Amino acid sequence: MTHPTGEHFVLETSTASGDLTATITAVAAGIRTLSINGIDLVPVYPEDQPQPSAAGIVLVPWPNRIRDGVWLHDDVERQLAITEPSRNTAIHGLLRYTEYTPTSRERDSVTLSATIYPQLGYPFLLGTAVHYELVSDGLQVTHFVETLGAEAAPVAIGAHPFLKIGDVPTADLTLRLDAASHIEVDERMLPTGEVPVDGTEWDFREGRRVGDLELDDAFGEIASSDGRVLHTLTAPDGRTVSIWADEQFEYVQVFTTRTFPGEDGEVAIAVEPMTAPADAFNNGRGLRWLDPGEQLELSWGIRFEGFSAD
Repeated sequence: MTHPTGEHFVLETSTASGDLTATITAVAAGIRTLSINGIDLVPVYPEDQPQPSAAGIVLVPWPNRIRDGVWLHDDVERQLAITEPSRNTAIHGLLRYTEYTPTSRERDSVTLSATIYPQLGYPFLLGTAVHYELVSDGLQVTHFVETLGAEAAPVAIGAHPFLKIGDVPTADLTLRLDAASHIEVDERMLPTGEVPVDGTEWDFREGRRVGDLELDDAFGEIASSDGRVLHTLTAPDGRTVSIWADEQFEYVQVFTTRTFPGEDGEVAIAVEPMTAPADAFNNGRGLRWLDPGEQLELSWGIRFEGFSAD
């Protein structure tokens, strides 16, 4: 079968909590499945469909949106392709529909690579790769980006994983974000400012029930511990599934939907680590300029706790 998401790479390993498996797609280097001992940690969509709501994909060289697809480079106006016509924005980078190439493959890991060639609105040459590896407590993801051309290139990175604990309704999970600011947006979901979350509905530091939320919101000023940030979903029985990321992921986007295929109208939630917020090519926040030959490496992952092999 030829999948709309390209070749599928199945990863497997054994852990103290049971058998851990994942499926990674060649298109957009996406996470299609992840389960521990048969319990899904991400919602599974049908094999004959492309990634719904960008589920699990890599977002590079920018996450989220760029206003009107326009930005200035050396006083020259650059026009990116408009990929979200309803809001007239360029969304989620340049590799969303690209088939990555496997460059290494083991039972528990795969490395996929893709080149970004100079194109409309982005006249730069980048080499990119993403390494997925199953570890004792989940899935570790490492990104590599290198400028291959003769000119420094602007880069931001994000990912779009949905999370769940498959034997618990997602609505009953508690979301906790250790973020001190909320990014305000206009009707086109583009940033207008950043405000403290203290005393507002955007304060998730003590946790909020997912079923009570409707979110497509970004957060900043994320606290870190031992060089990592952490965003957690907790079941009533104490089990957790979390997104961890290194300190380069200074922002997180949280998105809820009730139209995810296979979830029967129940809420699904994406927790998206990002190195930069929306419109970074214009506001410069979190944006990195990689010199020729310079390589960026950064990591995040999905972690589970409290699961038993029984």
